Amino acid sequence: GSGPYDDYLQIDAPVNRGNSGGPTFNNKGEVVGINTAIYSPSGGSVGIGFAIPSEVAKDVIADLKNKGSVSRGYIGVEIQSVTQEIAESLGLKSTDGALVAQIQPNTPAVAAGIESGDVITQVNGLTVEGPHELSRKIAAFGPNAEVDLTIIRNGATKDIKLKLGKLPDEQQAKAGSVTPEKAAKTALAKYGFSLEAAKDVTGAGKDGAVVTDLDPDGPAAQKGLRQGDVILDIGGKPVSEPEDVVKALNDAKKDGRRAVLLRVKTGDNTHFLAISTGNS
Repeated sequence: GSGPYDDYLQIDAPVNRGNSGGPTFNNKGEVVGINTAIYSPSGGSVGIGFAIPSEVAKDVIADLKNKGSVSRGYIGVEIQSVTQEIAESLGLKSTDGALVAQIQPNTPAVAAGIESGDVITQVNGLTVEGPHELSRKIAAFGPNAEVDLTIIRNGATKDIKLKLGKLPDEQQAKAGSVTPEKAAKTALAKYGFSLEAAKDVTGAGKDGAVVTDLDPDGPAAQKGLRQGDVILDIGGKPVSEPEDVVKALNDAKKDGRRAVLLRVKTGDNTHFLAISTGNS
């Protein structure tokens, strides 16, 4: 249940009902954290606990004391991890960094020229290992701070200066609906899913192709594709019809590529995933 800004200490001291919020001490008697949660199949302590680090608490307390609220820096992007298959699809040497899945309109990301598909690898020269670390680093700067981002775009490294905004109130994501009567017209049996043009599916929008049928044990499902997802791009090219996806997969297989990258919309969120072409 941790959020994007949590960075818990794992502790083995007993944390029982009632002492969440109490201090976590080190062996010198110094407070190093705040008891917060336990892992427990039964509800009692089994020796695995978690504490908010004191340095995180200090920053939050200072904001609450001085401003009455916690203000966090904001880029305006949805990000995800770089898997090994995604790294291979993008020609990356490692899985470090955070992959930009979607840009929010009217945000610092738009003003700075960040694009979907960029991989953010550094903030002010410090390496970003993954999305969680990027979220924490950016949040810690606060609104209006200027940061230097290092990104990889189309295999080339680029530096971008960006002025952070203020994180807006959280919005509840709403899942789109797929009309059951509109069954998949184009079957991709080898990959375990079927598609229909989004413009022909109620509530799916105008762009992309909707996953209308999915084999839960198929290759696509194992890589994270879900029924109702909308495939927006494949291999960096926009999708308007199911045939676009079929062609891209076939072309990638002919070219000897082991995986092809899809940009997928799930509800209101957009992310990337890589599907194997079957080439070994």
